[in-house]
Order: sequence, then C-alpha cells, then structure tokens
Amino acid sequence: MSDKSIMKVTSILGSPSLRSRSGALLQLAQSRLQPHATTAEAITVRDLPGQALLQAEFANTEIQAAIRKVLEAQVILVATPIYKAAYSGLLKSFLDLLPQDGLRDKTVLPLATGGSAAHLLALDYALKPVLSALGARDILDAVYASDAQIPTVEGRYEVDAEIGTRVDQSLRSVIERASQYRAETEAARERDAVLARARGTPQPPWLGHSVRWAV
Repeated sequence: MSDKSIMKVTSILGSPSLRSRSGALLQLAQSRLQPHATTAEAITVRDLPGQALLQAEFANTEIQAAIRKVLEAQVILVATPIYKAAYSGLLKSFLDLLPQDGLRDKTVLPLATGGSAAHLLALDYALKPVLSALGARDILDAVYASDAQIPTVEGRYEVDAEIGTRVDQSLRSVIERASQYRAETEAARERDAVLARARGTPQPPWLGHSVRWAV
C-alpha cells in the first residue's frame, strides 16, 4: 500500500439470511478493527441486485460500487456460512465478479460458521483456494465457529469468548502493524512540524557571517 498509515477495511458478508451467525462473527471482527481503521466499508451480498449479481452485470452501479470497495481496501474480512462442506453460493457469485487479481496486496481474514466442526475443512479446501486465486497472499488464520459457539441469547446471536479470543489472535498482526504505522506517521508529522517551526524562526543577524572571536 502506498501509505502504510492508512488501513481501509472492507467486510463481505455472504449469508443469504437477514440475521445469521456468520453476520454476528463478522460484526465481532469489525469491532476489533474499528479503532484502528481509517475507513470501514461493508458489503452485504444479499442486498445487491440479484439479477445483476447472477448475470454478472458489471455495468450495474451497485455492483461497481461493491467491487470498488474491495479494490480500494487494505484489509478484507470475508464471512460465510458453510453448507454441505462449501461456502455460500451467494458469496461465490460475488467473488466471481472480482478481477483476477482483485485481492492482491490485501490482508484477508476468512470467517465461517456451520452446524458442526465437521465443516471446518471447507475453509481450507474450498474458500482459501479461491481467495488465493484472486491474488491474496496474506491470508490470516481463518476463524470457524459452530452453531453451539454462537448461541442465541435473548433473541440475538452472541459469539462466545473462545471464538472472540481466536478472532483477536488472527487480527493481532494487522492491529500491531496499524499501531506501528500510526506511531511512525505521528512521529513523522511531529518532526515535520518541528522543522517547519525552525524554518520560520528569524535568524540572529550574525548567523551566516564569519565571526572572529577576540582573544
């Protein structure tokens, strides 16, 4: 990225449901990055025009806007439910619209939920290869949660502490980099401010002239 102090985050939710466990998991990851992100964009694939999505209508303005959010981001969060050992068809429809190198030079965190731990390998054998094919080389440790790990509490999905810890571990390197870049940027700005003040300070009349000290 040209300016390492910038961290633009785009999240992609591939669940077909209005409320979903994968959505709750994605919201958790978003909340962890929010204090460090310069901008945060969200793509809910379900809300994109269905016909334009399925027929790959690249001229559609909503499709173009969604693709632009991905291309302009430094960090991508991808969340999907797992059905029959595969990520959602909705997510596939959107990923198929991205350019061949649409995820190049981006950090990607795959997130997934499923009925049981039996679907865990779908991340390695189904989703990660697609992300790699789109140019992603910096793929963080994926986080998978079963239904039991995101129970319904008072009418809403709640991610349990173990999954929260795994999300933190996966995002640690991104957050550390963001903090480092922010510190470097602030130090550079402070240095520039000091130099600017120094350049604006009137010089003593003798400065720049040869002075002979009496002995």
